[in-house]
Amino acid sequence: MLELRHLKAIVALADTGSVTRAAARLHLTQSALSHQLAALENYLDLALFERQQRPLKLTAAGEILLQVARRVLPELEAARQSIIRLKAAPPTRDLRIAVECHTCYDWLMPAMDHYREAFPEVELDLVAGFHVDPIALLNEYQADAVVVSEAAPQTGITYFPLFAYEMVALTARQHRLAVKDYLVAEDFIEETLITYPVPDHMLDLVRRVLKPVGINPARRTAELTIAILQLVASRRGIAALPRWAVQTYLDRGYVVARSIGEQGLWGKLYAAVRSNEQEIHAPFAAVIAETAFSTLSGLQVTDGADV
Repeated sequence: MLELRHLKAIVALADTGSVTRAAARLHLTQSALSHQLAALENYLDLALFERQQRPLKLTAAGEILLQVARRVLPELEAARQSIIRLKAAPPTRDLRIAVECHTCYDWLMPAMDHYREAFPEVELDLVAGFHVDPIALLNEYQADAVVVSEAAPQTGITYFPLFAYEMVALTARQHRLAVKDYLVAEDFIEETLITYPVPDHMLDLVRRVLKPVGINPARRTAELTIAILQLVASRRGIAALPRWAVQTYLDRGYVVARSIGEQGLWGKLYAAVRSNEQEIHAPFAAVIAETAFSTLSGLQVTDGADV
């Protein structure tokens, strides 16, 4: 049988031209190397080198094995080194993230960059698409962490509070409501409400302010935040969005923001994970919360209680 030790012996013989020197390179006795070569020649039924030549000269069969050895041995050594590095490296794991809010990407992407720097062994991935029920992705093992706006108790799910943020009403600068200090539910009766195309239970303004008093204004939807702002600026309606998501446009005077209610309308975000993995993913929740507070304005710390 042709073995790696035989290939190494052929290379050593070709390089040194001597059984004695080849044996020394291979840390073998001359006798042991000679027995290896003799056994290989018996197996192949061919001579591999001309014994009367000094230095030793390989036969045609020996040259074929030498070519194979010079190609195969470096590849095997490279594979061995790669396996050693793999063994020494920390184990990798996947962290698939899903979100239910359209505006989350504004702060989630830099947060993911910070987490990747701190935990390079974790492979981060975003679950594509907008998800009305991201908790189901956890239960179906299609995601490992999801960003949600409600911490509805569920068996096997743990929530990490991230931050609280103010939802503000947005109007055109010349809009009649722009002169008010804050808006109340009745101010929306005659208006067109511009929202993302999501169910009402995901809209804090509708769920917590308008529906409880039976107000259902005309609706218009847009997929993108900038599209909503353009419609608002064009006096096609009014909207309610997180202050941090529109602060840049407010600073430029593109639209006007007003609080909703005298105390403001505050929403909350959580990172939800499977309970049996909460210790693994706790650093992720901590990093994204820290990044949000360092990059976004007007946030408040929340422990999950009403703000």
